[in-house]
Amino acid sequence: MTNRPCVGLARPFVSGVTVVLVATFIALLGCVGFTPAALAASPSIVSSASSPPPNALPPNPAMDAKVTTYVQKRFMIADPSHVELGPVVPTQMKGLFERTLKVSNDRGQSVTATMYINENSDQMILSQGQGQIYDLTKDPWEKVNLQPLHMDDRPSMGNPNAPITIIEFADFECPFCARAFSTLETMAHTNYKDKIRVVYKNYPLNSHPWAIRAAQGAECARLQNPEAFWDFARDYYSSQGSITVKNIDDHIHATAKRLNLDVPTLDACLKGKAASARIDQDQKDGEAVGVTSTPTLFVNGVRVVGLPEEKAFDWLIDQQLDATGHGKEMLRR
Repeated sequence: MTNRPCVGLARPFVSGVTVVLVATFIALLGCVGFTPAALAASPSIVSSASSPPPNALPPNPAMDAKVTTYVQKRFMIADPSHVELGPVVPTQMKGLFERTLKVSNDRGQSVTATMYINENSDQMILSQGQGQIYDLTKDPWEKVNLQPLHMDDRPSMGNPNAPITIIEFADFECPFCARAFSTLETMAHTNYKDKIRVVYKNYPLNSHPWAIRAAQGAECARLQNPEAFWDFARDYYSSQGSITVKNIDDHIHATAKRLNLDVPTLDACLKGKAASARIDQDQKDGEAVGVTSTPTLFVNGVRVVGLPEEKAFDWLIDQQLDATGHGKEMLRR
């Protein structure tokens, strides 16, 4: 099992409705200074868009568009009009400039940060968070190489030849994974039917005592009938409040009987090593690509930690469909 947290909605900026969004945004707005001392020595200059400070640089629409596009993709903000940039102002450190970055949502919530940039605006630092430098010359999606992952003989939902593959690392005891599962299942069978394929990778957490047994039960059921895995997943997620370490085996048996699976064969599988070995491999795969919490999704390689707000998630998938030549025009055909 893995000693990692179960996380909620993946809303890096303000794209939803709860106060948690602000905390998530602050957590993800990584700052690095060129050094912490340098940033501390550069007092923030906050001004309104209508009255830029006298030392502000002239407007540069092309540069603003570049920064806005990067921020939109890097933090999955569906509407670019929700990204507002303040005027560029020199700091006391030569070659270092600052400007405000304000991100809002459809409900009027907003978060403001100070952005530190170099003269060409190709490196960005944000004032909140643990510390991270953003290179605007690189792909803002920061796609992860998923080639090393073991994808054969894994639970899969949707068109196997779909242009979008969503790999989900999840835990059956994680409440946020339950929400993610419901969303992904709906997408795979309705508005993105034949356009996305969902591959499930088991990532049970140490903090969830019955998660590993649930994963073993679902895997053993899948070995008898691949579709049974998804029935087990639905049952686990819908019954999280009533499942315990003491009754998890009873729950597995009841679900197996309802699905007309061979229970003695399933029990033999549970006592064997094959299912546990595959789950262990999934966990190693997750660690290899930097999974630190559940659910973590990879949308054609784009890492998504938690479950995005619906509008942002649709936008992300549409962007990836466009990149593969299967965008909205193709969806309408």
